[in-house]
Amino acid sequence: MKIENFKDLYIAELQELVSMEDQLSDALKRMAEMAVHPSLKLALAEHQRETEQQGQRLQKILRRHGADARVHTDQAVESLIEETAKMMKMVTQDDLRDAAMIASAQKLEHYEIAAYGSVAALAGQLELREDQNILHESLEEEKATDVMLTTLAKDEVNLDAVAA
Repeated sequence: MKIENFKDLYIAELQELVSMEDQLSDALKRMAEMAVHPSLKLALAEHQRETEQQGQRLQKILRRHGADARVHTDQAVESLIEETAKMMKMVTQDDLRDAAMIASAQKLEHYEIAAYGSVAALAGQLELREDQNILHESLEEEKATDVMLTTLAKDEVNLDAVAA
């Protein structure tokens, strides 16, 4: 796809978000299965379901614009997921692996926050208020997940990892 105008840029960024959410849904499922700490398992499983909903919202936006949702592969998130998998193999102790998993998950969350913030701003410039509202909803969900992961790390998981 050639990007020839601002709307094309917006559509391409939406397509990148679809790829991001698809990849993250799979990664979060694997992470939830690997996690040992019950609160972390639950948090990752819940975020995986939320991620699927976010992907569905993005596909709905793209359908309204007559654009194909499956055009791009977000290579940045692909690399972050590969780094997460590599880290999970390197850490041998369960509690420590859970702490490392949260650190990796937060890197992914911060990427998502940046991506949603950027594309919501593009929607605003195009005066696509319905799209912008939907994108802001996902952005706020990502921010809430980041806060939840921070709390979970500080109050539970990291304490167990330090004690192990």
